[in-house]
Amino acid sequence: MTSALLVIDVQESFRQRASWAAVSNPFVVERISSLVDAARSRGELVVWVLHTEPGSGGPFDPSSGHVRLIPPLAATAGEPVVSKTSRNAFTTTNLQQLLTEAGVREVVVTGIQTEQCCETTARLAADYGYEVTFVTDATATFPIPHRDADATGVDAILGDPRTLGTNAIVERTEYALAGRFARIASTRELVAD
Repeated sequence: MTSALLVIDVQESFRQRASWAAVSNPFVVERISSLVDAARSRGELVVWVLHTEPGSGGPFDPSSGHVRLIPPLAATAGEPVVSKTSRNAFTTTNLQQLLTEAGVREVVVTGIQTEQCCETTARLAADYGYEVTFVTDATATFPIPHRDADATGVDAILGDPRTLGTNAIVERTEYALAGRFARIASTRELVAD
């Protein structure tokens, strides 16, 4: 096995936030599901990553009951599920050990949020020597309010002209990764391979 599909933070926690109404890619779960099916059919490793914030009392606190995959996504026997407390999937997990033991040399990155946990994982994976494929259309993100914004709530954030929209976030991520840290690919390309 030389390739692994990383499914990062595609969890109910995000659907508990008001910002879910402004998610950049409402089809992220379906696209990831097709990538999971393709990876499984090729005998590739699928690794599920869940973000946790123990003791926070929020939707990422394991005690909330929301730190679980968004259905119909589900791990099958032999597919590792790792919990992280950092932005990337390596620092606070045994992900690198799992990949090394499986003989993985290439990782395919999908999940939520495009510019945070997904991009950060892709950058670190490249630094660790993995070939990285970043599947932008199998990631999702949310508008980012300006650093000086007083607005709270999705409508106020979307109404502020200083808000960084999801298209700009995704485009910036692709610019930052392509040719440096990762190859950018689409779900369609990878499912067809």
